[in-house]
Amino acid sequence: MKFNILRAAAVCCAFTLSACGSTRKTSATPPDGRLDKCTIRFSWWGGDDRHEATLKAIDLWNTLHPDITIKPEYGGWDGWQEKTASQISGGTEPDVMQINYDWLVTMSPDGEGFYDLGQLTEQLDLSGLSEDILSFGMVNGRLNAVTVSVTGRGLFYNSGIYERLGASYPTSWEELIALGDVFSKNGLYPLDLDIQSGGTAWYLAAVYVQQKTGREFITMDGELGFTREDIAEALRFYKRLEDSHVIRTIRTRTDEDGNAALYQSPEFIGGRIAGVLEWGSSVGKYESVLADGVLQAGPFLSDGSGNTSGWMIKPSMLYAVSRNTEHPDEAAAFVDFLLNNGECAEILGTTRGIPASRYAEERLEASGKLKGPAQESDELLERLDTLTISPYMELARVKEYCNTALENVSYGTQDADAAADELYASVTGYLEKIRK
Repeated sequence: MKFNILRAAAVCCAFTLSACGSTRKTSATPPDGRLDKCTIRFSWWGGDDRHEATLKAIDLWNTLHPDITIKPEYGGWDGWQEKTASQISGGTEPDVMQINYDWLVTMSPDGEGFYDLGQLTEQLDLSGLSEDILSFGMVNGRLNAVTVSVTGRGLFYNSGIYERLGASYPTSWEELIALGDVFSKNGLYPLDLDIQSGGTAWYLAAVYVQQKTGREFITMDGELGFTREDIAEALRFYKRLEDSHVIRTIRTRTDEDGNAALYQSPEFIGGRIAGVLEWGSSVGKYESVLADGVLQAGPFLSDGSGNTSGWMIKPSMLYAVSRNTEHPDEAAAFVDFLLNNGECAEILGTTRGIPASRYAEERLEASGKLKGPAQESDELLERLDTLTISPYMELARVKEYCNTALENVSYGTQDADAAADELYASVTGYLEKIRK
């Protein structure tokens, strides 16, 4: 895990613990004698690959710690954030939660929304995580959450389809555009962007403009970095992808898939869609359903002159402990198990990305399980000068505004300039409100 991580003082502060310089405990699990008999609720979202692996890891925990029962609560992403926010608002949230990066902004803006894990280091060993990695979960000097993995959205291709057509994975934006003609002659698409999946389509358009201008869509301190013209350029680029038959139009996607996510689409599973843009930490759900070919990571696209800037990384997800938990030590011990236990690491594999904990990463490497498209994309990302995505870009309302603009341009109800004016005003106003 060698990403160049840049963090802003407005979002986090420097974090130092004596544990960060310590040696890993010889015991993979804390002594039960210091822990109470109890039940711990643990919630997460994901695809079937993540669910199955996590349930097996919980079985291992329950074998090692028969007095501390883990009660799993899990599901898909759709509606998950709203459900968790409602639980937290009502004080009924699980003891341990897999959380998204932007939840620190919306659910703990003052650092008081989750338990301070810095107070639980007797049970939670943080020595396998660098200070940069830990900083992702810091709010106002409190460690609200620990990063599970660092990830970036990468391009993944069905190798069987590309080989059958004699096509190469694109290395630049123009090469990607040119593939539209090659694939359309065979009734296929070289790529598609999941409009249902949290801003995937806007993400690619934003990267294109970030690479071109050097400006960030949203800065780390929550300011809109794009101009109106930058936004219009991103929308025109997206429309060009549709018009060039690189991706399906939103109307076509809706007609063919309904509300299904792209990894659940018969068009992807059956091989008509030959590429996806996805977080490396979540690509397993595509890999597991693929009926024809092997999913491989492709190059991160450049402007054609070797400039690959603009691509972004973030903590894929973090583990947090409820501020209302009655069992903080036991919850922290379970988080330690998820992060650092070697057997657990082998069970979970890369279903949450390449582990941020060096202990888990080393175990996967030693066991030969550090492989596959997630690892391939991770290695490609390490060669780039990446940006750390702003947590404000991850906000659900911001994604909603961006998707609305894309839909209006795709359906032709607005041109790029009119949609850009509306998107600029909406995002600016919302960011001002959320920062107060």
